[in-house]
Amino acid sequence: MTVIVLTNCPAGLRGFLTRWLLEISAGVFIGNPSARVRDVLWTEVQEYADQGRALLAHTTNNEQGFTFRTHDHKWHPIDHEGLTLICRPGVDAELRQKPPDGAKPGWSRASKRRRFGRG
Repeated sequence: MTVIVLTNCPAGLRGFLTRWLLEISAGVFIGNPSARVRDVLWTEVQEYADQGRALLAHTTNNEQGFTFRTHDHKWHPIDHEGLTLICRPGVDAELRQKPPDGAKPGWSRASKRRRFGRG
């Protein structure tokens, strides 16, 4: 199974993809082409997407059962111990690492007591 999602791409590219895939919603294409055809389609998508974004997800023989590729997305797939995850860039990652204003990093005394059963 192959899924391609296009955002802000030329109409001609959408028409090109309908030769091999079924467009089930605006910019969402699904189908079951061979790996070779899928790779050729992805190459064409990358070439003709202009300022648009594209996402390709397809089944594969790994622990997740699928993998994906992105084109001109701010979020990028990364490999983390054999799993493919999405890396969110910029401010979101920095905010999650910093505690809120006035809060100290780590566990509170009360939560430590509850966790370890003392008091």
